[in-house]
Amino acid sequence: MDHIDENFFDPACPSSAMPIRIGEKWGGMVIVLLEHGPLRFSQLKKPMRRITPKVLTDTLRALERDGMVTRTVYAEVPPRVEYALTPLGRTLLAPIQACRDWAAANLPELMAARDSYDAAPLA
Repeated sequence: MDHIDENFFDPACPSSAMPIRIGEKWGGMVIVLLEHGPLRFSQLKKPMRRITPKVLTDTLRALERDGMVTRTVYAEVPPRVEYALTPLGRTLLAPIQACRDWAAANLPELMAARDSYDAAPLA
C-alpha cells in the first residue's frame, strides 16, 4: 500500500472531517434541495418522503454545525424557521453533481453487481 499517504488515516487528516460522507445520502439531498434558496422544514421533508423528522433534524443540525447551512428563526406567530445554504455549503454543489452524474452513468453496472452479490450464497 505504498501509494496511500500514511497520514490518510490520521484523525487530524482533513478527510476525517468531511461533512458529507460517501453513502450518507440525506446531507447531500438537503444541500441539493437548498440550492435555489431557503426552505422551511416541511418544504425539505416533503420531497424526502422516507426521512423521519428526527433524522432530518439531526441532518440539519450536523450541516449547520459544519457551516454548510444556516438556520434562521423569524419572530412571527406561528414561528417560522428557514434553512439556507452558506457560501461554504454552495461549494459542495459541484462535487455532489459529479457524484450524481457518476451514478447515472454507472447505475446499470452498479445494480447488476448488487444483484450478483445478493444472489451468491454467503461463504
